[in-house]
Amino acid sequence: MPPAQAAAAEPVGATIRGVEPTTLTDRALAALADRIDAALPQTQCRRCGFAACRPYAEAVAAGEAINRCAPGGAAGIATLARITSRPPLALDAAHGSEGPLRLARIDESRCIGCALCREACPVAAIAGGPKRMHTVLSAWCTGCELCLPPCPVDCILLVPAGREWSSADARAARARFVDPPARADVAAALPAGSREARPTAIEADRARRQSAVAAALARARARRVASAGGAR
Repeated sequence: MPPAQAAAAEPVGATIRGVEPTTLTDRALAALADRIDAALPQTQCRRCGFAACRPYAEAVAAGEAINRCAPGGAAGIATLARITSRPPLALDAAHGSEGPLRLARIDESRCIGCALCREACPVAAIAGGPKRMHTVLSAWCTGCELCLPPCPVDCILLVPAGREWSSADARAARARFVDPPARADVAAALPAGSREARPTAIEADRARRQSAVAAALARARARRVASAGGAR
């Protein structure tokens, strides 16, 4: 069989030990990237050095190291090793450390409603409008930590999730990353009785002061009216 035909006959999505990934056809590389992407946790945290999970999957298919996904941990690396027919490696410490799932939580007493965290979230897990209380949807949060740096008042904490990240979580997170839901759909996913529609503590305090000033002015006007009536 001619070399070109032999390369075309390479099993789609498979790798052979000792064969560089760059020798695979574009179709085979894409299929391999699909399998790798499906195995990643889809937290979209960027700790691997890529903009999202899919670009990292494509890079691994092309030969990038399999040990740069901290959320996936040792189990994830072992899965990537099986998919790519490479030896497993220890997690590269330069890209984070393995640990239990943690979720973002907003300290409502300090939130100023700037919406910067909402814009930074890759999976639409934060609800709230400008100058309104922001709320993290715990069921949607991936613990990516991307909301922390842009917060100007450091009001976002990471708290233990108390559960494992599942394959269902990964599929749902990937779907929201690829096709972000509308803000109305995000708000609809909030638990009943959520404070998302309430003003922030700062705005509420400003409203109270404005109300107090307005009430004082109204009383002063009433006194002037009463005084003017008595003078007549």
